[in-house]
Formats: sequence, C-alpha cells, structure tokens
Amino acid sequence: MSHEGMSAQKLAQIKSELEERRQELEQEMTGLYQEKFSDDQVQDVADQALSSTMESLKASIHDSKNTEFKRISRALEMIDEGTYGICADCQKPITERRLEYYPDATRCLVCQEAYEEQGA
Repeated sequence: MSHEGMSAQKLAQIKSELEERRQELEQEMTGLYQEKFSDDQVQDVADQALSSTMESLKASIHDSKNTEFKRISRALEMIDEGTYGICADCQKPITERRLEYYPDATRCLVCQEAYEEQGA
C-alpha cells in the first residue's frame, strides 16, 4: 500500500492521526516525567516501598509510551519517504485494513508474526 495504492486523502488522514497521537504521547511523557509520588517527607518502610513501586511503574509506562512514540515517528518518516504501507521485510504492500488498525505498522501480518516468533 504505497502512496500509489492509497488515496492521497486517506494518507493525509493517517498522517494527521499519527501526528496527533505523537503530540499526545509527548504531553503524556512530559507529565509522567514531572509527576512525583512522594512529598519529600520522611517515609517509613511501607511508604518507601510504595514510592519505589510507583517509580518503577512510572518508568515502565514511560518506556511503553516512548516505544509507541518511536514507532509513530518512523511511520511518519515512511510517509514522507514514500515507503509507507510497504513491508520492511518482504517489500509487499501491507493491507489497508491492517494499517487502519495499526497505522504505525512497518510489516505485513505474515512478516510481523515471523518477527515475533523469533523473539526479537
């Protein structure tokens, strides 16, 4: 589904949605970074454990959002390069249905499953 296989209107819509989601992720990651779980008061062991757990959870959420941010940024680059909708592995078109559900997909379903089976 290169630019030739997808209408310019559909491609513009996908690009707009990706840009909007990327902006949301930037705001969410900034909010996570600035959020504090303790008030810098002396903490007992339970409070310290809770603060540590919450910081670990925050880091995990941030990592997940950062991964999505990178995938979206790559999809936007592919749109600009004219390679959007082409599988990075087999070079065949990614179905428009898959791109509707996963607009940041860089592999067709068959190649994505093979990639995941390799444990990469």
